[in-house]
Amino acid sequence: MRSAPKHKFFEDVTIIDIAEEGKGVGKAGDLVLFVEKAVPGDIADIDVYRSKKNFGEGRIAKLKQASPYRIDAFCEHFGTCGGCKWQHMTYEAQLKFKQKSVADALTRIAKIDVTGMSPIIPSPEDKYYRNKLEYTFSNKRWLMDGENRTDEPQNMDALGFHIPGRFDKILDINHCWLQAEPSNRLRNSIREFVLKHGYSFYDLKAHSGALRNLIVRTSSTGEVMVIVVFAYANQDQIDRLMAFVDESFPEITSLLYIVNQKKNDTIFDQEVIAWKGPEFIYEETPASRTGGDGIKFRIGPKSFYQTNSIQAKRLYEVARDFAGFKGDELVYDLYTGAGTIANFIAGCVREVVGIEYVPTAIEDAKINSSINNISNTKFYAGDMKDELSPEFIAEHGKPEVIITDPPRAGMHPDVVNRLMEIEAPKIVYVSCNAATQARDLLVLKEKYDVLKIQPVDMFPHTQHVENVILLVLRS
Repeated sequence: MRSAPKHKFFEDVTIIDIAEEGKGVGKAGDLVLFVEKAVPGDIADIDVYRSKKNFGEGRIAKLKQASPYRIDAFCEHFGTCGGCKWQHMTYEAQLKFKQKSVADALTRIAKIDVTGMSPIIPSPEDKYYRNKLEYTFSNKRWLMDGENRTDEPQNMDALGFHIPGRFDKILDINHCWLQAEPSNRLRNSIREFVLKHGYSFYDLKAHSGALRNLIVRTSSTGEVMVIVVFAYANQDQIDRLMAFVDESFPEITSLLYIVNQKKNDTIFDQEVIAWKGPEFIYEETPASRTGGDGIKFRIGPKSFYQTNSIQAKRLYEVARDFAGFKGDELVYDLYTGAGTIANFIAGCVREVVGIEYVPTAIEDAKINSSINNISNTKFYAGDMKDELSPEFIAEHGKPEVIITDPPRAGMHPDVVNRLMEIEAPKIVYVSCNAATQARDLLVLKEKYDVLKIQPVDMFPHTQHVENVILLVLRS
């Protein structure tokens, strides 16, 4: 019988960096160590429970000296929940290491000089900053250390978040610091009601159970949208729960439900049924003296909108300011989504042409133009690498500015090559992944110079960071 591998133990390891998954990074000789809940500046003895040729994963056995960046996490679920993995670092330290991660990606991958990079823009709020959260019902609750693990019956139902690496296990959430009320009261009240009345929670493997997901959207206008996603519930169960939510939370302006019996959680192909109010809420960017502000956005249950509303406005301002509009430009907004950037800048330019893969998002973009009386936008749905063709350029004109805000995977190589062919005088590249942004810049820099770099923190206590780059065509 093969024996289990022995743990390795290293004393007095100095943590020098932090990795994307929230683990501290240290070195023991040539071995790179990724250490759970370690903070740069910590000195600790490390128990390595998994090791490969060049790296190991471990946990702190004894903290010898705490980093000046180390603080106590404020959330009771820290370390078990998959979110907010940097909570044990001061916010100033988080900003420092996010700035470093952007700089490292741009220099290592794109070989770009980042000495002129602007300091990261912090989020004004580091708690309750999200406008959307999605919770999952499950009959496979994650058992915490110290809980009864005998054969005695336990309540295994949970309403909360997926455990990292265990998609079939859900952490039952008591209080989440990401979204303001009524999010926590709503989730806890619904859990109490359905447990009291014997509703079954979803079983991912058996694909059974009445309750599947709970989605809460809030806005700076004070509106609240709640979407309850059922699986195999009968209409009486649906009616009873929806009536309870309606009566208990009169502040809800849009109360919706969906019956999803597919084997995945996506709701984009599902019918939405309104129990109370319209199937949308409004978000708006506050007006300022600069053109392009004061835009209202209609958000439906399937709409994409930046989840940090305050920082979304700041991000769009950076993109607008980088472009330096004079008022007569034709702008292409690639990966336009619901047309947030396109509509935000429309008042500063002659025309905006937006392209997006998701047809429903394009419909949202058109509606958002309509409700703001914006008439100089055009939106098209299609695969970017196919839509952005020479024929499309010939029909709509060569843009003076291209704004591109692709998903985490970055732009398709065909799209990057098309940008090289178009040769727009300016490209403003907004990215949520500095590594894929740097990969694309490695090609674009053959014709373009990087003039400005501006990181923006949209998600405090996580490793995620947005980055905006201004590229100018060399003459």
